[in-house]
Amino acid sequence: MAESIKSDLASDALAYHRWPRPGKLEIRSTKPLGTQHDLSLAYTPGVAAACLAIAADPAAARDLTARQNLVAVVTNGTAVLGLGDIGPLAAKPVMEGKAVLFKKFAGIDVFDIEIAEKDIDRLVDMVAALEPSFGGINLEDIKAPECFEVERKLRERMSIPVFHDDQHGTAIIVGAALLNAMEFAGKSIENAKIVTSGAGAAALACLDFLVDLGARRENIFVTDIDGVVYKGRPSMNSRMETFARDTNARKLADVIGGADVFLGLSAGGILKPEMVKEMAERPLVMALANPTPEIEPGEARAARPDAMICTGRSDHPNQVNNVLCFPYIFRGALDVAASTINEAMKIAAVRAIALLAHEPPSDVVAKAYGGESRSYGKDSLIPSPFDPRLILRIAPAVARAAMETGVAKKPIQDFAAYEESLTRFVFRSGFIMKPLMQAAKIEPKRVIYADGEDERVLRAVQTIVEEGLAQPILIGRPGIIDKRLERFGLSVRAGKDFELVDPEDDPRYRDYVATYLDCAGRLGVTPDAARTLVRTNSTVIAAIAVKRGDADAMLCGLDGRFKSRLNHIRDVIGLLPGATDFAAMSLIITSKGALFLTDTHVRDDPTAAEIAETTLMCAHHVRRFGLEPKIALVSHSDFGSDDTPSAVKMRAALLILRKTAPDLEVDGEMQAGTALSQPIREQVLPSSRLKGEANVLVMPNLDAANIAYTMTMVMADALPVGPILIGAAQPAHILTPSTTTRGIVNMTAFSVAEAQGAPGPY
Repeated sequence: MAESIKSDLASDALAYHRWPRPGKLEIRSTKPLGTQHDLSLAYTPGVAAACLAIAADPAAARDLTARQNLVAVVTNGTAVLGLGDIGPLAAKPVMEGKAVLFKKFAGIDVFDIEIAEKDIDRLVDMVAALEPSFGGINLEDIKAPECFEVERKLRERMSIPVFHDDQHGTAIIVGAALLNAMEFAGKSIENAKIVTSGAGAAALACLDFLVDLGARRENIFVTDIDGVVYKGRPSMNSRMETFARDTNARKLADVIGGADVFLGLSAGGILKPEMVKEMAERPLVMALANPTPEIEPGEARAARPDAMICTGRSDHPNQVNNVLCFPYIFRGALDVAASTINEAMKIAAVRAIALLAHEPPSDVVAKAYGGESRSYGKDSLIPSPFDPRLILRIAPAVARAAMETGVAKKPIQDFAAYEESLTRFVFRSGFIMKPLMQAAKIEPKRVIYADGEDERVLRAVQTIVEEGLAQPILIGRPGIIDKRLERFGLSVRAGKDFELVDPEDDPRYRDYVATYLDCAGRLGVTPDAARTLVRTNSTVIAAIAVKRGDADAMLCGLDGRFKSRLNHIRDVIGLLPGATDFAAMSLIITSKGALFLTDTHVRDDPTAAEIAETTLMCAHHVRRFGLEPKIALVSHSDFGSDDTPSAVKMRAALLILRKTAPDLEVDGEMQAGTALSQPIREQVLPSSRLKGEANVLVMPNLDAANIAYTMTMVMADALPVGPILIGAAQPAHILTPSTTTRGIVNMTAFSVAEAQGAPGPY
């Protein structure tokens, strides 16, 4: 394998591992350590309370330590990837890589442990002694047949999950692919003839598991470097003997004829095109050797155009990749404090993966593959490793199976709440958006999308319909939308799941022109211009629909300039009674929580009165998120430390707010650091009305707000929601070209909640 790594890839990989600091992992504290009191709680003398509580009740470790979310990835380096026995130290980069996958995909913390020991009993003793430290053990890259014995002995001795991913992870993905392939081909696993190339840990584990799924041993033929595994063959171990056949066949070519499935976990080039031609109709070819498969997909497809093909490579469809399952299996097992990962839990994972492949493809998957994604079929038998829904399907299935089979030491009481909690691994906006999502589902409103032909809108509408968030109305050409829905593998359809407004042929055209002239006729818009705009400008059409009551809210702006869209909304929908102008509030979700900024897009240099007005409107909308606004009027000045015009303006805005909204938790003018830190604020002004950290920052001008917004987005790896247009007479929002599919879903929920009514007074 080492020779196959291209020099540029090797160079990039070494730089990746070396800079900006060696390795791929670090340890971070999850508790504050800024004061002497913090230290006394974290260590002596306070830590003794946690120690004594665990001594009295060992189960308390789950709630007082990180143990229940901590997994050990353990290896002795005897079978590292395709590199062989390179030793535990050289295996460390792989184990670190495994650790970051656990963290990235399932939020599980990992210590990688490389052990210089090949004696099975000593290795088992070392790993078993680690049980007090971990909630689970992931064995990795231990050669066969020793790996079977190591796992068996550890499972017997330990009361936490022990999982050899090289065996079971591969088996689970192979099982899901095979079930879907048999279904797609109109066959059954019970009657399928299965031929394998390879008899190592992964291959034998796959075969054992396929038998658990319904395959018959008498239909399975195993081959390895020495040929067919037959009864009486001298070169085989006890695990291989269970698949030994009473046959005179001695080579792969002798048993491949009529096979429904080829499972390759061996070496490149083993399966020849002429062998594939001899397989049964609609065969499944799983050529999983890496980096060179047993047969190149192009060769297999040329030999048998009806073949379904899986590989272990990311540059071909149907990639069999263990990352599809192992993080989520552990997530489900840890969340119920399972004592083991049993067959029922693995089968539950298989079923969940297989069913997910039938669902419409995710926009995240499409983005990962350059905008293209495949619907369920011969080239999409299993989900992509990038599919964010894997954790939402697998972890609950595994947890439920653990509970049903009696191995869950802490069963989940509220499964709906548990499934909801998992969304935090998929959408960082999940927690903050939850109140709006729930409100939208109770009373969905009609939301019209000006950019109805955009891929992001189409994918968002799929989610919106599935979750029941709104009644979508799309503006776009029917032929274009139908073709794109087909191309993207989406199941929603016009007339059934959403209403379609064809700008080139809508029966309301004349009425819409009349409405537009009523709104904008005295603003320099001629009848000819009105007729043209109502045919060609989707923002104008959407605004008119809301104005006339044909829709309850509108979203636009995925293409084009913000200000031009705003002018159309101003002309048609207009301002709330009493509002002097529009403003924009942007929500950014960071690792530390949610922060609202205003005005990020509309008012260039607002007056003190305008700042006060914007602040009141922002507070009104922040309450929609179930949050009580804590508002800071931000400046370079800290409570009178300077008298520049902007500082004086913010002070004046505070005086207005004190009179108009005396109960509002707002203070200023203050620096951003003062706004976001209670200790700093207590030093500067102990009597400040603002308590805790501000969650709304009101900026003195557009430059400050937009710069703060964009810098935070980049430097804090934050997630945006919005911008939220405030001050409109009816719900109307202008997105930006960088808005994602999830961003559209989030703003749809906000728009629906807004259309439902106000959460409280300004």
